[in-house]
Amino acid sequence: MDDDTPPPDSKLTRSKQRWASEQKFLTGAVSRPEDERLPPGQHLVRDWPVLDLGRQPDVSHERWRLKIGGMVEHPVTLDWEAFMALPQTNLRTDIHCVTTWSRYDNDWSGVSTRDLLDLVMPRDEAAFVMLHGYDGYTTNVPLADFAAPDALVAHGWQGEPLTREHGGPARLVIPHLYFWKSAKWISGIELLGADKAGFWEVNGYHMRGDPWAEERYG
Repeated sequence: MDDDTPPPDSKLTRSKQRWASEQKFLTGAVSRPEDERLPPGQHLVRDWPVLDLGRQPDVSHERWRLKIGGMVEHPVTLDWEAFMALPQTNLRTDIHCVTTWSRYDNDWSGVSTRDLLDLVMPRDEAAFVMLHGYDGYTTNVPLADFAAPDALVAHGWQGEPLTREHGGPARLVIPHLYFWKSAKWISGIELLGADKAGFWEVNGYHMRGDPWAEERYG
């Protein structure tokens, strides 16, 4: 994949690095809370907080491209028209952010990650995925998590186009992992044979990020 510009330093970046070193927010809970939809250490919100690295790239539909490559049989670069011509999926899922907030019942529209993988045909040795964003952000996930039945590259939320502040025109959504794994302003999907740390993973966060296991930090 093309090299991305490193994300800028920001107050949020410095805070989250400190949280990782302090193991902040960990509850050590071994059982689920009374509300079985809510992972340990989380609280519900009604709004959708905006978190980023101090940069919100302005990517038009005309300029947007999604490059899918690495360990695949048929690498592709999709423009917006080709992306929207793929089978469209509508899903309702929850969001769980590592900063302890959760939001229920988010209605997404987009393209299933399974449909994207069918397009490129991963090679047998592919086992992990590195996600790239237009803001220079990267994050890693196991291929099995990327290919979950409720994972998609979303372009719509609650019946409206995904806004720039929340990662529009398109972002990844993997609802069963902490939301830092759902890269905003997605530009690249790179299949790998071995795991490799992304931006927050280098800065002390967990390599997988399962909310139910409180995998906040490495």
